[in-house]
Amino acid sequence: MGVYTASATAPVNIATLKYWGKRDKKLNLPTNSSISVTLSQADLRTHTSVAASSDFHEDKLWLNDKLESIKSERTIACLADLRKLRKEMEDQKSDLPPLSTYPLHIVSENNFPTAAGLASSAAGFAALVVAISRLYQLPQDMSEISKIARKGSGSACRSLFGGYVAWIMGDLENGEDSKAVEIASAEHWPEMKAAILVISDDKKDTPSTTGMQSTVASSDLFQWRVKEVVPRRFEEMKSSILEKDFAKFGELTMKDSNSFHAVCLDSYPPIFYLNDTSKKIIKLIHNLNETENAIIAAYTFDAGPNAVIYYEEKNEKKVLGSLYEHLSSVSGWKDSLVNELNLTSDGSSNSDLHKGVSRIILTGVGEGPQGTNDSLINEQGLPCSGV
Repeated sequence: MGVYTASATAPVNIATLKYWGKRDKKLNLPTNSSISVTLSQADLRTHTSVAASSDFHEDKLWLNDKLESIKSERTIACLADLRKLRKEMEDQKSDLPPLSTYPLHIVSENNFPTAAGLASSAAGFAALVVAISRLYQLPQDMSEISKIARKGSGSACRSLFGGYVAWIMGDLENGEDSKAVEIASAEHWPEMKAAILVISDDKKDTPSTTGMQSTVASSDLFQWRVKEVVPRRFEEMKSSILEKDFAKFGELTMKDSNSFHAVCLDSYPPIFYLNDTSKKIIKLIHNLNETENAIIAAYTFDAGPNAVIYYEEKNEKKVLGSLYEHLSSVSGWKDSLVNELNLTSDGSSNSDLHKGVSRIILTGVGEGPQGTNDSLINEQGLPCSGV
């Protein structure tokens, strides 16, 4: 019996209006809608290849050249949903090979450090469901497929689209209306850039899921956030994207990051995701904006200390110049860009910010998942790397 294969790549997305809190843990249904920017796959992407064959004995997953066990309820749920959709097709067309009954071999790799805390699960589950959707030749659109990715990782549903994406929280208990939709394509506002400052490779003190449960159960501020703040901010941020109004977009992005971390602090016991380096970056960005008398850069922090700083291409020299002054010794700067923008650092900065930043990743808005013929799986259905 032959081996059927398919491959796809998927991007990382970084939320500008945060999702925090679940109303249904198993289905990954959020307590509020969210908005994100999809980042370029040239810098951050997961590449996944899948194979199905009646000769395989069980589902297997290799992640970054390491065989992992498929025991995660989230992964099992995604595979079950995809197989169900394929089975429905097979029941209607008897000439289709019964791929839904075949075990799967899944090989996945990231082009960025998994430990860097850069939403690898979002890109990972998005690549997984898109690759299997291609293998199964499913007719469903990306919004429908995003509901499956959501079960793997909430934010993964947003990685099913490029550009600017909303995850609509939905109202139904079964989650059928909780899905991702595109607000605007990458081509709509291609000037959006992002500088990611990798602060710490350490594992989080409080995992996201645990933190969410604690916040929902104990924070008074959280209730105000999801009922009053986010619904209004959602419409304002959506408008700022459609109007390409960076000043408004930046203000809302920073305020929402602060609001999210405020409810973490308001949890009991309090949850601390930001560290001293994170706080120095916040101050640096506010000082830059005050100097320019305009919002030209905006920070956002997820459930961890890493900073993502958004800015428009026209302000790249000013924003990166400010960062380079403090972080010229940090790895990740592109020599061509440093030379092109004539970035300099005379070492006169008294800041020790560089001590807390391990790496900078310069990227921008990008496209959604892509099918590819570049397979990580050989003709026998095993990793090409030979692990």
